[in-house]
Amino acid sequence: MTSAVDITAIMVSYNTRELTLRAIESLLEHGSEAPIQVIVWDNASSDGSADAIARRFPDVELVRSDENCGFARANNRAAEHARGEYLLLLNPDTETLPNAVDALLDFARKHPEAGIVGGRTLFADGSLNPSSCLGRMTLWSLACSALGLTYAFNHTTLFNPEGIGGWQRDSVRHVDVVVGCFLLMPAALWRKLGGFRAHYFMYGEDSDLCLRAAKQGYRPMITPDAQIVHLAGAASPTRQGKLVMLMRGKATLIRDHWHPALVWPGLALLWLWGGTRRLFSALFLDRGRSAMWKAVWRQRREWLSGYQE
Repeated sequence: MTSAVDITAIMVSYNTRELTLRAIESLLEHGSEAPIQVIVWDNASSDGSADAIARRFPDVELVRSDENCGFARANNRAAEHARGEYLLLLNPDTETLPNAVDALLDFARKHPEAGIVGGRTLFADGSLNPSSCLGRMTLWSLACSALGLTYAFNHTTLFNPEGIGGWQRDSVRHVDVVVGCFLLMPAALWRKLGGFRAHYFMYGEDSDLCLRAAKQGYRPMITPDAQIVHLAGAASPTRQGKLVMLMRGKATLIRDHWHPALVWPGLALLWLWGGTRRLFSALFLDRGRSAMWKAVWRQRREWLSGYQE
């Protein structure tokens, strides 16, 4: 019988070979004084990621998928192999900094009421990457985004409520969403919630998980004592592709969590967001970025339809 460990770290890799190798290396180097199990799920990468991981890290539990099953489903399948008391989700475009995992584990044990905890993420130059957590999406947050107020007043919580603008992630705080790039939770709670809902192919699954945990009475939290480097978006194939998946995730969250009477206004604000970005790009941006937004707008039926269960 295999013995239990304190933490199972799960990383989902897709065509990010060098980034994934560095992510694993930094996790093993700075990971934890507590026993840790590392599982890497390779989503049918075509860049030799799986072979490179197997050669350099033979002790890592590598699962080679024969298809790209998406981020949510890949984490769910990898979690089936987990032996840890806690699950740690890490993106392949991250670098674990010293004491990050131990600090996060200690924080989780001291705050069981949180259920889901995260830390502070930085860019490679050491500046704040605010993407470790989010506020929940509302009609107000969507209106601010659609009208450009979020962009114009990015550092205010009033006009950038989803980004919790102005907060440097330098204090302990309850948040609506801990982003899945650096997320720790008890394995028992993961199983109770059923993990990620698999119809979220990529983006939105962490918001859905945290909102479902909140309905069970948990209050997700962030601690500044646990820090990693996160090169946000590096695992997405293109900026256009990322935006389309982000918007599909938002449309799905609206349908899954909002009152039925608010679904249509919410989707209308998403449509307005895409329309204003398309118009602004045509008037003020260079040809390349204008073409990108034109392509995103052309796919509006796809992202407004969301992910289907």
